[in-house]
Amino acid sequence: MQDDCYSFVLKFDRRYSMAHRLISGVAPNCSIPHGHDEVVKAEVVEKSNRGLDGKTNMLVEFSQVKGRWFEWIDKSVDHSFHLGDSDPLISYFQQNEPEMLAKILVTPGDPTTEIRAACYAAKLGAFLAKENPDYGCLKMTIQETPTNAVEFRPSLGRVVEGGAEHWWNRPDLSINNFSEAA
Repeated sequence: MQDDCYSFVLKFDRRYSMAHRLISGVAPNCSIPHGHDEVVKAEVVEKSNRGLDGKTNMLVEFSQVKGRWFEWIDKSVDHSFHLGDSDPLISYFQQNEPEMLAKILVTPGDPTTEIRAACYAAKLGAFLAKENPDYGCLKMTIQETPTNAVEFRPSLGRVVEGGAEHWWNRPDLSINNFSEAA
């Protein structure tokens, strides 16, 4: 899907703080928990490309496509700890600090910027499918550091493996599967 296929692309971004660690061994410097102040940038399109509303001269009111997304970033993702689903720290938190589980974002495999961009795109897609099904995520960008970013361009379908049981496919505020979120 190319940006130039659409008359209008809505773009919005949000800054948040997070921590993560990568345990696969590919990035040894990232095996120790560390944090980033990141900016996530979403691009949304109207799937049928019908153009502006004749009465409002708008594609859609921005709050209709970014409201729940910003709520999720602000309440769930900001100041969360991102771990891969096989990280032994998950067991530590389950046994010793279960009250912290709501702030543990769990990804399939290491929580790289790449997989998180795909999970975030799926999450935004789930919000849009529930609240504004005419719209879809065209692009998701995570600016991890001032010099490193990942851009993910999903199709308007599923972007990460797994069904509705995974947090990234549910239109709720969850960031893991430890319990159902609001």
